[in-house]
Amino acid sequence: MEATQRRRHPRKQAKNAIFDCEEVSSMPWEFINMSEQEEDLLFRMYRLVGDRWDLIAGRIPGRKAEELERFWIMRKIAEGLTRE
Repeated sequence: MEATQRRRHPRKQAKNAIFDCEEVSSMPWEFINMSEQEEDLLFRMYRLVGDRWDLIAGRIPGRKAEELERFWIMRKIAEGLTRE
């Protein structure tokens, strides 16, 4: 009986940390200028909903999800470099 239960409920495979991140886009990355209000809203929304960039972009007029995700990644990289 256990064998049939295993077939019905297969285990989820663990993700490798290397493959967890996805490339945002193949377009060249350039610095993204954001106002203080946009940054503040981005950080607050990220705390609320996580990395649901489409949802966050819907709350910031004129911004695309890819643009916000790039800004977020670039900001985190910059913070990491300044800590060292």
